[in-house]
Amino acid sequence: MKARKSRFFLAVVALVAISLLVVGCGGKKATTSGSSKSTTLTIGIGAPLTQGSVAIGQGIVRGVKLAVSKMNASTDAKSLGITFKAAEGDDQGDPKTGVTAANTFASDRSVIGVVGHYNSGVTIPASKVYNDNRIVMVSPGATSPTVTAQGYDVVFRTCATDALQGPAGADRLYALGKRKVVVVDDSTTYGEGLSSAFAAEWTKLGGTILLQAKTQDKDTDFNALVTKAKALNPDLVYYAGLYNAGALFTKQMKDAGLNVPVLGGDGLYDPEYINLGGKGTEGDYTTCVGLPASLLPSADTFEKDYTAMFPGQTIGAFDAYAYDAATAIMTAAINVAKTDGASTLTSPAGREKLIKGVAAVQFEGVTGPIAFDAKGDTKNKVVTLYKVVDGKWAPQAEK
Repeated sequence: MKARKSRFFLAVVALVAISLLVVGCGGKKATTSGSSKSTTLTIGIGAPLTQGSVAIGQGIVRGVKLAVSKMNASTDAKSLGITFKAAEGDDQGDPKTGVTAANTFASDRSVIGVVGHYNSGVTIPASKVYNDNRIVMVSPGATSPTVTAQGYDVVFRTCATDALQGPAGADRLYALGKRKVVVVDDSTTYGEGLSSAFAAEWTKLGGTILLQAKTQDKDTDFNALVTKAKALNPDLVYYAGLYNAGALFTKQMKDAGLNVPVLGGDGLYDPEYINLGGKGTEGDYTTCVGLPASLLPSADTFEKDYTAMFPGQTIGAFDAYAYDAATAIMTAAINVAKTDGASTLTSPAGREKLIKGVAAVQFEGVTGPIAFDAKGDTKNKVVTLYKVVDGKWAPQAEK
């Protein structure tokens, strides 16, 4: 009798265990099916974060993180069960380090796209890694024409090229009466391309180039060059380089009594140029793609959101371009997920669809209309001239 009860008890236990197993399996299936399944997709950020143009790099990170936050709050992302996250890759403004960062992103299946890089000399070798691994890349600041001339269909950018900025700067300053210029570049891919485009247009206009000189992007002592330039009596100096070295250059110019304006490209267009160069930057010029933020309908919202997320931080020159670059990738990802499912985006087929999706994306961004031509360049061809007035970059109206 006791044995029969024992067998009955064991049978009941077994049945309960089986029923719990079925319920458990059914419960697990329910939590991962349909829109309740969560998919995390990573947006890589390739930028100089500890060396080089660190202020710009950190601003690019903030721009991407704000875009990620906004997209995660969207109805589309929530309904599709998508969570975007940002992953930083410090390229230190160095080509070899940039390739290492690119390979790190390529080894992570969750990385569906990269916002980067900033320096053209870093972007060009890194873009080969992205092309080989079929990862879409949208640069917020690499302006060398070579970036999109390589024939890689994964490469896009939200910034204008040197081929636009160099001539635009020459046209505007020539129209202001400048005629004699000293042209200096920092020997980087960016600097050489920008100075070449400027010089060609300046000569075409009838201006005189008194001297063309080269420096290095990490130089800190420009006194010998300043002495030579001062003896030539120019009425303008064109500096094709980045804000950190450019600020030292203009300060040493003014300290030596060469009191003529410096004109540069978007590499100078950062508050740090003014902070580092001090009063010597007053009256200097730079060009940058797009209209001033104050004239864009989305600028107020962007500024409010930015200030709320990063209190005490000043919006940098490329933060909005990074925001639009990240938004382009995520918008295309949302579109792919609507038809093929979010998990598809980490597969080879999904990556190919995302590349095509970014190529076709169109929306009104913070920097203006976002759309790309067949090469991956922005269709936004507007270039604005800025001048340092009372310690701030102020847009200059066409005359």
